[in-house]
Amino acid sequence: MPASTPATTTPPLRIAVLADSDTRWKWGALTAHRIAPRDPAQDALSLSGFLLRGRATPTPRQLAEVGVEAESLREVTSVEFLRAMAEEPYDIVVLALVGGGVQAMLHGLKRVWEGRSARPVVVTGYVGVVYEKLADGLLLRHGADLVLANSRQDAERFRSVYEGVGADASAVTEVALPFLGGAAYEGEHDPYTVVFAVQPSVPDSRRDRTYLLDRLIKHARLHPEREVLLKLRSKPGEHTTHIEEQPYQKLVQRLAPPANFRLVYGNMGEVLDRTDLLVTISSTAALESLHRRIPTVVLTDLGVREVLGNHHFVGSGCLASWDQLDDGYRPVADAEWVARQGVAADGSYATAFDAARERLAKFLSGALPPLTPYYTPATAPGYLPGILARHHLGPDGSPLPGAPAADKEPGPVRQIVRRAARGAYRHGVQRVAPAIRRMGEL
Repeated sequence: MPASTPATTTPPLRIAVLADSDTRWKWGALTAHRIAPRDPAQDALSLSGFLLRGRATPTPRQLAEVGVEAESLREVTSVEFLRAMAEEPYDIVVLALVGGGVQAMLHGLKRVWEGRSARPVVVTGYVGVVYEKLADGLLLRHGADLVLANSRQDAERFRSVYEGVGADASAVTEVALPFLGGAAYEGEHDPYTVVFAVQPSVPDSRRDRTYLLDRLIKHARLHPEREVLLKLRSKPGEHTTHIEEQPYQKLVQRLAPPANFRLVYGNMGEVLDRTDLLVTISSTAALESLHRRIPTVVLTDLGVREVLGNHHFVGSGCLASWDQLDDGYRPVADAEWVARQGVAADGSYATAFDAARERLAKFLSGALPPLTPYYTPATAPGYLPGILARHHLGPDGSPLPGAPAADKEPGPVRQIVRRAARGAYRHGVQRVAPAIRRMGEL
């Protein structure tokens, strides 16, 4: 009897994700899983995580909350990441960074891959709603092979900006937010649960945040039969994508909330599992909630303003005030608006990433040209060098003399110094800076 032929598999796709905060790690890691082309003969993908060292480097708790496993996870400087990309073989690189970080890495990667016959596919995009600095952020991301747009509306806007400055717009690819999911809302829970999803940076003033807390607590008192939850992004001492100068945890200590009011942390999806009404200023949590058809309110109490980001929800049917909610108002989202936002509440989410997978498969099957960002020393000589220098890179993308880069994990002394520096930074942001501003207002 002839021996059976062993099953053969091709090596797994190797994907590197570089992120600079907990939220961007979540977006980058989940995006990698959503867009990776899958070959039946191929092993599961291999995901390597790189966390850019800085004020918002995620803590172990924040990483665990995301719930995405990686083969490896390490903290790096920009120069260390570029060295790894020069020395380690990857198929796809996902840049989950602010615009300036993406631009710096595009120039750095162009240099380290110079002269290669083949290179990884570079992917970037946005964590959520794009409501400010559209042109600035987009042009800083130009040069990646795929620039992901989370909705039909964003894809149209992105192409318009690129074409308007004479840049190639072919990289723009429509997808959806990678972290949508969960069971659709089927009716009220017992107890009926209201969740206020906070944002680290909006609003930023103590007065506005205290107002929102007062109204949330008032709602809890008016409806003692309801459970009212304040969903927080980070615990004291942690940083997220944005600086939080007035943490809600500290503000609520001076108030006297009723027994049916609680602070909660954890995965947003798990909180939404028990939510009957999601309330926010303009958080991406609103899109997660709308995807699951949960009644969702974007507050108008502080105005409908670009600085708050809630102007993005004009036409959604979700804008309302606390007075309306206290009186029992239940919003109904506009189906046409929702369909244009990549929320895919109509069941099309399963196919939302097909176009990106097809484009990636095509890129992976052939040689790619060198990376060509829109910004160069010739097109933006007064802007680009400063962006690169912040990441210790010269105008040609090469490391500047004295750039921080280590070949091994930091020793105990270096780790202690780094923790102390971060603690001092947080103290300055959350205590010293607000105190100085208050003194200036006297």
